[in-house]
Amino acid sequence: MRASFARQAFMTTLGAEIAALAPGRVELEAAYHPGLTQQHAFFHAGVTSTLADSAAGYAALSLFKAGHGVLTTEFKMNLLNPGRGDRMKAVGRVIKTGRTLSVVAADVHGFGDFGEVHIATGLFTMIALPGIED
Repeated sequence: MRASFARQAFMTTLGAEIAALAPGRVELEAAYHPGLTQQHAFFHAGVTSTLADSAAGYAALSLFKAGHGVLTTEFKMNLLNPGRGDRMKAVGRVIKTGRTLSVVAADVHGFGDFGEVHIATGLFTMIALPGIED
């Protein structure tokens, strides 16, 4: 999974890193950078959604055999607070896995001098496809 993550150029662009890996659970983090913000200097919702999507995808992938790749088929994001803080963390956790489809939740939190804020919650459906290695 780390090799797959390293091949994602967009994660490199965001400065995202894997903070933790466990079966059915993945944590990704990204530090604040002005290039990741919208006009009010908050993390852009696209960054928030991207981190959540990737955390969810890798959480789902962690429960499939080698030789499978995971793609997002559907997701819904609820943006709860502005994306503020020195860093954001997205935690993806599998709710239900099947032979092909997995339902995964992801929560995104911001961390800074103020403490912690819950920025977003998402629900994702992932499909595992044999033959497209991640």
